[in-house]
Amino acid sequence: METNSNQSLKNKRIIILGGSSGLGLATARAAASEGAHIVIVSGNQQRINNVLKELPAGSTGFAIDLSLEENIKNFFESVGNFDHLVYTAAENLTLNNIAETEIEKARAFFNLRYWGAFAAVKYGSPHINTGGSISLTSGIASVRPGAGWSVASSICGAMEGFVRAMAVELAPIRVNSVMPGVVKTNLWSSMSDNDRENLYKNVGDSLLVKRVGESEDIALAFLYLMKQHFGTGQNIVIDGGAVLV
Repeated sequence: METNSNQSLKNKRIIILGGSSGLGLATARAAASEGAHIVIVSGNQQRINNVLKELPAGSTGFAIDLSLEENIKNFFESVGNFDHLVYTAAENLTLNNIAETEIEKARAFFNLRYWGAFAAVKYGSPHINTGGSISLTSGIASVRPGAGWSVASSICGAMEGFVRAMAVELAPIRVNSVMPGVVKTNLWSSMSDNDRENLYKNVGDSLLVKRVGESEDIALAFLYLMKQHFGTGQNIVIDGGAVLV
């Protein structure tokens, strides 16, 4: 039987791709508070520098363009072994009805959100210690899409299938994902302040918990997936009840 000590993140080495903002940053903070050794990766050196000022001594960060496979390959070849991989890297999505969607531009949205995660699993998994895990990011757009969400829904659905396939192929490494609903992150930064606040209020009022999510809510799900030892191939919905209403 697993003991509580086996479910601790203390002294575990955790690599978070997309760890300088949003869900990744919240996960880095939460894991660091439990004694984990944090490695954050993102494309923005200034954000990395700012995050490292608040994380415990010994935390490290790397500015890497995660849209390029070669960069991901080189990073994992040099970073050494670790215990848990978390992938939250994403750029802002543009929502369009399919009639207005430019397919070449739509393809590009898969590059960081899906193929970046694919490459991270390919090149990172050989370096994961026994008992380790991979946690990716999907979203409820796959099961509860709205008009204009064709690309986002497709990416989320692809990620969920990828998680199940990797759980089988990479066993006993545990592979799971978190499926957030609407969360207050920079995902919505392309909207005006007024439109964004209206989105948060309208969505929040419709949810069972009567608010939209915070990054810290989703970080707790990533910590759970790292600390538990029995679930794999799972896509965990954390959405305030959005798929039920």
